[in-house]
Amino acid sequence: MTLALRVPEELSARVPAEQRGPGRDRSSVRLLVSRGTEVAHRGFAELPGELRAGDLLVVNTSPTLAAAVDGSLGHARVVVHFSTRGDDGRWAVELRDPDARGTTRPRAGGPAGTSVALPNGVGLVWDEPVAAGSERLWWTRAAGDVPGLLRRYGRPIRYSYTERDQPLSVYQTVFALPYGDGAGSAEMPSAARPFTERMVARLVSRGVQFAPITLHTGVASAEAHEPPYGERFEVPEASARLITSARAGGGRVVAVGTTAVRAVESAVGDDGVVRAARGWTELVVRPERGVRVVDGLLTGLHEPEASHLLMLEAVAGRAAVSRTYEEALRGLYLWHEFGDVHLILPEEGPHTARCNGN
Repeated sequence: MTLALRVPEELSARVPAEQRGPGRDRSSVRLLVSRGTEVAHRGFAELPGELRAGDLLVVNTSPTLAAAVDGSLGHARVVVHFSTRGDDGRWAVELRDPDARGTTRPRAGGPAGTSVALPNGVGLVWDEPVAAGSERLWWTRAAGDVPGLLRRYGRPIRYSYTERDQPLSVYQTVFALPYGDGAGSAEMPSAARPFTERMVARLVSRGVQFAPITLHTGVASAEAHEPPYGERFEVPEASARLITSARAGGGRVVAVGTTAVRAVESAVGDDGVVRAARGWTELVVRPERGVRVVDGLLTGLHEPEASHLLMLEAVAGRAAVSRTYEEALRGLYLWHEFGDVHLILPEEGPHTARCNGN
């Protein structure tokens, strides 16, 4: 799905919400709520009023890695974005050129045999493209300790619309957990960023439950908007049971982020039941497949060409997504990982509205 609209540069969120003025925190963002083509404008602090007892939020516990590292390719300075570690120990990486603004520009990887020197004696040798026909992500063989390299020399991946570098803590969500093997996401699962401990407590007191899953995100295709590649995920047994219980009790399953949708929809069987699952998922949620488990989605605002919009269309329908994005532009909502968020909920019939007390 491609939307026929243009997002002005001034609507890019350049710094996190808590840095935009005194008295603000992560939750100081706007919330666009859509039910079908009906759209309402809220603040994120009003999220508990949009949910009800028995609803279930599926949240991603993957931590964000300091995945960008400076290196050298011969005499040229380059930046390596570490995306995903494969089962065979290789790393999928994206090679970038530094620019004059502290960010980077796209650069094709390869050819096979190319070597890049990194700090701490770590070296990378280009092996093969991750996907046929694309030179962006390559599988590389690493000589040295990559997790240690990232901890000591890495920084969060930053794109040109942001104003300045930020500490890694800015890119961690309240749900992030440490993984002993150093696993994590190359880019923040940003839909969960506005949540604070206080917001979680408010939702729990309202009867909303949380189901943790894990999906370690790779490096997004910020310029070409390619669909996502294979990513490592896990849906634990306890979370699978929570999803089954919520659905049986009439609660809505709302994914926090497109990563949560991908994980949950990868764990559903042909019978429509979610079961514990882990491994790699290649699933791309498109309108023709639809969603089998997820009723709603909390997500950021995506570029008009982004492949994520296909997932939004699968959840809400094309007309609803188009209408919502027109409203977001009209309302001057902010885009990208530090921006405002969009809550997609099912349309409510008369019986549902009465049950909700409206």
